[in-house]
Amino acid sequence: MTRDAGALIACAALLGGALMAEPKTAGDPAARNAAAGARVRAIADEYWAAYVERYPEVATSLGVARAPHGRITDNSLGVLARWRIREDAWLREVRALEPRVPPADPAGVLAGVLRHTLEASVRTRACRTELWGVSDTGSGWQQSFADVAAAQPVGSPEKRQMALSRWRELARFIDTEVVNLREGVKQGTTAAKSTVHQVIAQLDALAVQPESDSPFFDPARRDGDPAFHDALARIVADDIRPAIKRYRDFLERDYLPKARESIAVSANPDGEACYRAAVSAFTTIDLTPRDIHERGLAEMAKIDAEMKVIAERSFKTSDVPALLERLRTDPQYLFKSRDELIAYAQAAVDRARAAMPRWFGILPKADVVIRPHPAYREPTADQYNSPAEDGSRPGVYLISTYEPEKKSKCGPESTAFHETIPGHHLQNVIALERKDGHPLLRFGVWLPGGVYNAAYGEGWALYAERLADEMGLFSSDMDRLGMLGQQAWRAARLVVDPGMHVLGWSRQQAIDYMLAHTTAARAEVESEVDRYIAWPGQAVGYMIGALEIRRIREDAENRLGPRFDIRQFHDRVLEDGSLPLPMLRQKIDRWATTAPRTDGAGR
Repeated sequence: MTRDAGALIACAALLGGALMAEPKTAGDPAARNAAAGARVRAIADEYWAAYVERYPEVATSLGVARAPHGRITDNSLGVLARWRIREDAWLREVRALEPRVPPADPAGVLAGVLRHTLEASVRTRACRTELWGVSDTGSGWQQSFADVAAAQPVGSPEKRQMALSRWRELARFIDTEVVNLREGVKQGTTAAKSTVHQVIAQLDALAVQPESDSPFFDPARRDGDPAFHDALARIVADDIRPAIKRYRDFLERDYLPKARESIAVSANPDGEACYRAAVSAFTTIDLTPRDIHERGLAEMAKIDAEMKVIAERSFKTSDVPALLERLRTDPQYLFKSRDELIAYAQAAVDRARAAMPRWFGILPKADVVIRPHPAYREPTADQYNSPAEDGSRPGVYLISTYEPEKKSKCGPESTAFHETIPGHHLQNVIALERKDGHPLLRFGVWLPGGVYNAAYGEGWALYAERLADEMGLFSSDMDRLGMLGQQAWRAARLVVDPGMHVLGWSRQQAIDYMLAHTTAARAEVESEVDRYIAWPGQAVGYMIGALEIRRIREDAENRLGPRFDIRQFHDRVLEDGSLPLPMLRQKIDRWATTAPRTDGAGR
């Protein structure tokens, strides 16, 4: 534990003990509320300091400037058990305090977010993901630590030393994963065979790369010190690469024969409870698998109707599936090179950046840049990484340039808006740059198994794709059809994710359904379906969140009429950071009740 974090925890504990006694506030409701609010803030400080110590590499990825950048999580099962005892204690206290803090008060917001975070962590223990953490997605260590390497601070002797210390620990982490997977096999809790095959392929691709091309060597590529370059290359060659080989060989020889044949997480012990817990954590609301599936079918029908209008207007056909196939395969709608694909996305981001002030009152200071995925993970879906808190790096939009000649131009604009502006970059940076906000709100948290509040984060980004159409950002009806294709993509997730994990769908059924309703190429669809298999519940957060944000906006527009101001609405949605959906609705309801009159401009 770092000295600063230890002092913070100790201070919070002392403050908490003093506040909970409340000997002088028993007859004064206002004083009691103030004391409860102060204790909530103290618990939040304690939790955040402990979280950053517990998951230091996650804090680095989130852009926390003062994170312990020289360490990696202790992923042993005993340490995890002790952490859970602490979570339980925090949750009991926050639940007792929350009713005593007004919900509109900053401490009330903090209490609600902290309670949701802890409840999500407790609920998803049913999944036992620590025992089957084999994943070819961002929840898999081989991808998440590649992102950490790209975010690792360098440029000074102290930062270089922290980087070397951290990457020396990675081999220990990988070897501990093997221990945990062996325990999972004993308990009958495993990853799906199809996912294990995908991970082995990723590890094989890592194995053939020279040390200088390894994603874990990225800190040295961003630092000009020759000694650091040599030292990190030795760690990659002598420590990390052998550990990767041990892990890879274990997967193939020992784990794969015992991995579950079924793609459904419900095939694991308590698997259906795991799925429902994961959905609740990712969406912040309780939904049954059947409810999600039916919502997806209903939303898909609406999107299909919108697609038909554009198909008839601009492509002179009412056969939407045939048009989608044409857009996937006809060379006139495909990219010719990686450079053309990147330039197409860059032009979209530039238009969005110029249009921001008309739709948002709070504007980000940090910039966003576009970079291609590293070679070993080229087929991976596009991804956004937040900027550093201290401004040392911008936001990064990682774009998949894999087989560009097979990628349709119908879709990349919408993805760029989703990942950058008005999507993730705008959302993340507005929260990050609110210096008076608590870190728990400014950064959010990622829990074990890659659990986070996807309904707010991904829901906003999907809402932003339709907002981009309102903002006039799409180049043509083809790109607008691409936006609808992306909406259909997320609606399809509501159908296929619970379909595969609980309702008995096969992988091929999921692939066929998505090909019939989206503009994506077959390889992209197959990769995405494999992602849903490895990461149960995460994919449904996008459309669930977008639909709820849209409903919240429609309700506010109906209540305020000509007084509705889109800039104020967006600022209120984004200013506090990642809120559970019920809290967001309550906040906008309060705003709509008290919103001041404007000049009537509305938009």
